[in-house]
Amino acid sequence: MTTTLEEQLSDKLQMMDDTTDKVQGSSELKEDSSIAASSDATTASPSSNDSATKVAAPEIEFYNKAQKYWSEVPATVNGMLGGLGYISAIDIQGSNTFLREIRVPGNRLALDCGAGIGRVTRNLLIPRFSCVDLVEQDPAFADKAREYCTSKDGSRGKVGQVYNVGLQKFTPTQQYDLVWSQWVLGHLTDRDLVSFFRRIKQGLAPGGFFCLKENVSSSRKTVEDKNDSSVTRPLDSYEHFLKETGFRIVRKVKQQNFPKGLFPVYMIACKPVSKE
Repeated sequence: MTTTLEEQLSDKLQMMDDTTDKVQGSSELKEDSSIAASSDATTASPSSNDSATKVAAPEIEFYNKAQKYWSEVPATVNGMLGGLGYISAIDIQGSNTFLREIRVPGNRLALDCGAGIGRVTRNLLIPRFSCVDLVEQDPAFADKAREYCTSKDGSRGKVGQVYNVGLQKFTPTQQYDLVWSQWVLGHLTDRDLVSFFRRIKQGLAPGGFFCLKENVSSSRKTVEDKNDSSVTRPLDSYEHFLKETGFRIVRKVKQQNFPKGLFPVYMIACKPVSKE
């Protein structure tokens, strides 16, 4: 790799406001880019087949570039956090507090989306749930997660299924008390994000929560990171997509005590809108 891990993090997690403004003003961020992936793109051409091809090609490139990026990242906590492994404890502490506040009613089964090597599974979810399933696209990370999250004394929860697939292709087959998704949704196009939210809603047990924890941009615009092929969306975009897909937001909290210069990080807990 030609960049250090800390330099990678500056692309993935860090962006000062003046840099953000510069990126947002770039001609590269056009509405018809692969990142936007809006449904309008499919009607831009008189030929539906030509249109589908134009949409599919940049989306495939978007996902392939991200997959290649992560295949070159070490399967360590430091690698998962772009060289800032020391923020892991602060992150887990904030997430623990958040889960205590929302009071997830069940403790049978949880799902960790974009699990990496299982940092969140091991430190946040396994102590709370009898079993935790993981979704992780990178095969090396998935293998490491099975090892990293296995308890030697058997006194805590266990790892269940490890689904080696990208979230854009994942459909839950279980009913989960909690679905936790952290620092991964920026790797989905808008179209696939909406589809993912709809599928996750169907995979929640009665009373279950879907929680996401993501970087958000400081402005109202989406910021593209070409290095790892991801985007950082504004907070209101996530709120909009959640409501569009039938979720109601129960709690929304900003992560505290992260180093200065990082994107703001928000946790959102939501439940399906009642049909009553």
